[in-house]
Amino acid sequence: MIIDSHGHFTTAPPALGEWRQKQIRAFEESGARVSPDDLRVSDDEIRTAIEKGQLKLQIERGTDLTIFSPGAGRMAHHYGDEWTSLDWSRVSNDLIARVSGIFPERFVGVCQLPQSPGDALAASVRNSVIELERCVKELDFVGCLLNPDPSDGYYQAPPLTDRVYYPLYEKMVELDVPAMVHVAMSRNPAMQGTCAHYLAGDTAAFMQLCESELFKDFPTLKLILPHGGGAVPYHWGRYRGMMQDRGRPPLEESILPNVHFDTCVYHKRGMELLLDIIPARNILFASEMIGAVRSVDPETGRRFDDTKYTLDSIGGLSDADRQAVYGGNALRVFSRLDGVLKSRATAAAHVKESRK
Repeated sequence: MIIDSHGHFTTAPPALGEWRQKQIRAFEESGARVSPDDLRVSDDEIRTAIEKGQLKLQIERGTDLTIFSPGAGRMAHHYGDEWTSLDWSRVSNDLIARVSGIFPERFVGVCQLPQSPGDALAASVRNSVIELERCVKELDFVGCLLNPDPSDGYYQAPPLTDRVYYPLYEKMVELDVPAMVHVAMSRNPAMQGTCAHYLAGDTAAFMQLCESELFKDFPTLKLILPHGGGAVPYHWGRYRGMMQDRGRPPLEESILPNVHFDTCVYHKRGMELLLDIIPARNILFASEMIGAVRSVDPETGRRFDDTKYTLDSIGGLSDADRQAVYGGNALRVFSRLDGVLKSRATAAAHVKESRK
């Protein structure tokens, strides 16, 4: 099975964005709330959005399953207060659950967390614990997105290793689910979103982990750095040297048992570097489609985010390593995934049998 570990519902029906704009406007103008029940999206609208978008590309590219989450940029945690973020997260996550229900063999959910910056951070972490548990236990989600910068471009929150986040990590360990460390939009004009803020967020989060004792406190915690880890593989020697200069254990001992990287790298030489530097067991196949870059690369004639084509073109991987990157690692890191898929297969078989 070829599992795309990083996909977003960037093609969600327009009604979702319209509801969000009403929510933001109401809060900013008067502090009023817009009810999640006001959102109206039909199954047909969801089906059309997926069939013309993500599912079409899955079939064309030969992938089997996408671990699917709300649009990362649209998380926009700086708007409103912690209750604004909670309502927005629940609306977004419920829509992902509906996608998975309509296409159970193709999509499994990962949830947005209701994070908030500033004084609301601690309360929003408590809300995140509740929302994560709801999504995992009630909606069969297998992980979450964790924003290292809920101020959206200004880094006004403490590092992810701060104890304010510990209740969330305790719940992640209890539920045995990973978090993909993924920033949202950038409202900082000096930090363009896709190519600056996203990659800077990955890089900054890795450094936070290097300077912490987080994995001593949570030895089974699992984190994923998307977009190939930002600058990390390219500067691997710098990180190794820094750890050595500070008398800390090697990265292979202190970081890699808990941290994984994905293949959202949109050129061959970059992906070759990722595969050369990071052990295969720490790499998850992913494309981020349909997301950051949507155009066709004139050098290959394929879309930039067709990472399967790029990975297929790279030699030197053993069959075992290639199989691990394409799906085996995802099944290990998203440890609830296998159970969710088996449960869905059993349910589908029962429905088929009942129709005979």
